[in-house]
Amino acid sequence: MQSVNPFSGEIISNFQRHTLEEVNQIINQVDEAFHQWKASEFEQRSQLMRNLEQKLIEQKKELAQLIVAEMGKVYREALAEIEKCALACRYYADHGPQFLQDEMIATESSQSYISFQPIGTILAVMPWNFPFWQVFRFLAPTLMAGNTAILKHASNVSGCALAIEKLIVESGFPLDIFRTLLISSSDVKDIILNPKIKAVTLTGSTPAGKAVASTAGLALKKSVLELGGSDPYLILEDADIQISAQLCVTSRLLNAGQSCIGAKRFIVADKIYEAFTAEFVRLMNEATYGDPLEVSTTIGPLARKDLRHELHQQVEKSREMGATVLLGGFIPKENSAFYPPTVLGDVVSGMPAYNEELFGPVAVLFRVKTEEEAIRIANDTVFGLGAGIFTADIEKGKKLAEKGLEAGCVFINDFVKSDPRLPFGGVKESGYGRELSMIGIREFVNIKTIVVK
Repeated sequence: MQSVNPFSGEIISNFQRHTLEEVNQIINQVDEAFHQWKASEFEQRSQLMRNLEQKLIEQKKELAQLIVAEMGKVYREALAEIEKCALACRYYADHGPQFLQDEMIATESSQSYISFQPIGTILAVMPWNFPFWQVFRFLAPTLMAGNTAILKHASNVSGCALAIEKLIVESGFPLDIFRTLLISSSDVKDIILNPKIKAVTLTGSTPAGKAVASTAGLALKKSVLELGGSDPYLILEDADIQISAQLCVTSRLLNAGQSCIGAKRFIVADKIYEAFTAEFVRLMNEATYGDPLEVSTTIGPLARKDLRHELHQQVEKSREMGATVLLGGFIPKENSAFYPPTVLGDVVSGMPAYNEELFGPVAVLFRVKTEEEAIRIANDTVFGLGAGIFTADIEKGKKLAEKGLEAGCVFINDFVKSDPRLPFGGVKESGYGRELSMIGIREFVNIKTIVVK
């Protein structure tokens, strides 16, 4: 296993895969740790989570540099990612005990209540695009609930995976309550089937999610899936063109466009289409590519060259089928995995740019005459993760968000982002279950009814 700098092409580190014997030993150790950890008091868990928050803050520069090196994220975005992980630790340290308090229910019995108990070791299969945040939004609530955890991270960010394990140890958590497995994706099925694994969560592609869900279902184990997205943004005719264009471009270029909840399809009212398109293309074209560690750089490379090739094939196929390339759409000569900000118009159903997720800095513009047409195009996708609406009429925006758009979350006059305080997840082929908030910490607990006559 290797991690390769996508900007320079240099090999950063080589990692030795765990053998089958080592994998089984780690699973056994984490299972043993669970039986001790589940008996811990909330006060202890909260203090350790605050220790972890502090370690993240103390080491944020070094950790951010590791993210940049392994997957190419711009440094300031990597720094913000680490800070967000610290925020999640603080949030669950403060609120986890309250979320898992016994709930009294009035019945004919003398006492009836719901108790929330940990279930055991949870397997997390995580992607490379947010190598710390994707893990911590699972890790913080899982450990606070009294569960233990095993991480199978993307192989190109193995350094980040091991750094997270090291942070857990340095923060004073008991040994083996969180471990990283350096294995291939083909090994995941056998791990899910191991009886000492009680549930699984995956963030990744829809095909990967289906494979994990199928195996988990076979073993009758709970699964939570956060999968792909093709988030639509509705720009209504009363929207502020400059503000909406700026926020839409920010969302599309965040993490070089490698985000499940990145804005991808922009559905614009006919009345303002020309003006919005001109401003949108101008802002996309202003993105500055360069060394992700440099302050002047606003967009970095994609995580790997094979990912860039796949993205360009989607763009080329769409162009051959009639799409118009308004900006970008070519592979640069630089010896990196960079793909230029790209804007497509005249996209119709059947093209990859219409039906598939574009995991990179490629935006698709649609011109619509009515709000009904906008909703139809927005929902004409297998995905349902996030969505955005830009309008001066907040009540109309709320109505469209509640009754019109098929998505797990809708942001009005802003771009979609995850927040520890709010549930996060999708519908349709974007997955099921929820992470974060009170709902997220209750996904992997035994919701136990207790009645006293």
